[in-house]
Amino acid sequence: MGRVVALDVGDVRIGVAISDPTCTIAQPLEVYRRIGYGPDSKYVLGLCQRYETNQVLLGLPLNMDGSRGGQAQKAAAFGEVLAKAGLTVFYQDERMTTVTAERVLIDGSVRREDRKQYVDKLAAAVILEQWIASGQGTTERE
Repeated sequence: MGRVVALDVGDVRIGVAISDPTCTIAQPLEVYRRIGYGPDSKYVLGLCQRYETNQVLLGLPLNMDGSRGGQAQKAAAFGEVLAKAGLTVFYQDERMTTVTAERVLIDGSVRREDRKQYVDKLAAAVILEQWIASGQGTTERE
């Protein structure tokens, strides 16, 4: 399968995680401050070039009932931009991933003031871990 770049896309920030070359381990990477679709997609393309992949996993923030709300539509729209740029885009339900990331940071005794700089990239790693664990590495694009 190869490496996969995972994104937790928010309105202000994008949390980034990366898999190892065998796509078995997820690692938090960084947090990117959003500028707009053009610069944001160039940033993601640059990441993919740096890690020699064309595969991107986007967290899809579904509502608790499984329906798509406004945030999920925004993530899907960004996914379409990335797909038009030539990347292979996958989606993973990301419900509760930020909560999970917050709990990990709290359990790790990370101070409240410091959590904001870690939570987005850790949430991206949780999204990637869930996707890897589900065996969806061969799932079709949305």
